[in-house]
Amino acid sequence: MSGQKTITLGGGCFWCIEAVFELMPGVDQVVSGYMGGSLRNPSYREVCTGSTGHAEVVQLTFRPELSTLEDILDVFFLIHDPTTLNQQGYDVGTQYRSVIFYHDEEQHTQVRAYMDRMIASNQFAKPIVTEVAAAEIFYPAENYHQSYFRNNSEQPYCQAVVAPKVMKYLTKYGTRS
Repeated sequence: MSGQKTITLGGGCFWCIEAVFELMPGVDQVVSGYMGGSLRNPSYREVCTGSTGHAEVVQLTFRPELSTLEDILDVFFLIHDPTTLNQQGYDVGTQYRSVIFYHDEEQHTQVRAYMDRMIASNQFAKPIVTEVAAAEIFYPAENYHQSYFRNNSEQPYCQAVVAPKVMKYLTKYGTRS
């Protein structure tokens, strides 16, 4: 589809981020995977060790006329804590870092401006530690990670960690149209 854009976001476990963005209007594709590390074609098991340098991320393909980059960033900062270095809840390690991988210079400029506004707003009690970096090679996660919450919503981790993030999004933005 013409006019589509891509952005890659990491904010803890990719299951959490993926579950929310699958609901967002204008987001056409959400793929869980890995970015930002040194190992080629890493596996989930390797990334979980924290030794590869990769972050668990979701790569979004979206239509800016329906959901702008700012809309996407608003949701991203709603559903994760950008003030904890290499940690989201009980998930600890560099693979769970808060990171935005931009895909072109226009996105880089928009992300930096957004981050500057976020910092100036003092919305968070602690400093924002979200990394902003150029997109690198994206490695899709194994098939069983894709649409994980949708396929495993009764699993205890999904109930305890993913479902509250989905509810937070739905409370603020409503259901997908």
